[in-house]
Amino acid sequence: MTDAPGGASPESAASAESPASPESAESPASPASPESAARRPLAEQIDAGWAEALEPVADRIADMGEYLRAEVRAGRGYLPAGEHVLRAFRAPLESVRVLIVGQDPYPTPGHPVGLSFSVDPRVRPIPRSLANIYRELHDDLGVPPVAHGDLTSWSENGVMLLNRVLTVRPGETASHRGKGWEPVTQRAIEALAARGGPLVAILWGRDAAALKPMLGDVPTIESAHPSPLSASRGFFGSKPFSRANASLVEQGGDPVDWALPPA
Repeated sequence: MTDAPGGASPESAASAESPASPESAESPASPASPESAARRPLAEQIDAGWAEALEPVADRIADMGEYLRAEVRAGRGYLPAGEHVLRAFRAPLESVRVLIVGQDPYPTPGHPVGLSFSVDPRVRPIPRSLANIYRELHDDLGVPPVAHGDLTSWSENGVMLLNRVLTVRPGETASHRGKGWEPVTQRAIEALAARGGPLVAILWGRDAAALKPMLGDVPTIESAHPSPLSASRGFFGSKPFSRANASLVEQGGDPVDWALPPA
């Protein structure tokens, strides 16, 4: 297991999940040693463009690292695994064409991987919200659904999958809301808006729609959340993927290839 934000020691996330969980089985070794400084520079953890953009909240990120270490010491742990907490910021800031904002990570150990809505590729069955996203993707663009829930290829193709809150206590939905991540992700969203287009934001649900003022003139596509509780009340049939591509092309950009590899 690797570092929490701000340079936590490798044991910092150890109690966040069972040793046999899918994430812990594949967690890469941390580039930092236990003897490393308490605060690793952001540029060593994420894309250089994001590191510069998030510099005004670097102390807040370090404080959240301390909070996560305290959670571990108290026996509560956190998700996702330490090396995944800032994963959304590893793809270059300049490459982002579409922003999709989630709420917070899945609270099930072995599921969250640091990208909103995405899960470890071995998770079966996939979360119902993600299954609904696949259904709408098929209805919208004819893209066949895949059996896994790994959205890495979207991230690699310019889709930023950002949770509003980057961590969660295992088994406790929304448990890290209001603890300090919101100013960090607000800064990220505002940095994207300031960067300019081509860019479009897909906002699913009321929580995501509340972020619209941060986006300035960035085009937005809004609908109900893909959760089974709300998908039939405006998510299905909203065609977010084709609408996002149309907006990108209108701005002079390239459309996103939304197809996912079968495995």
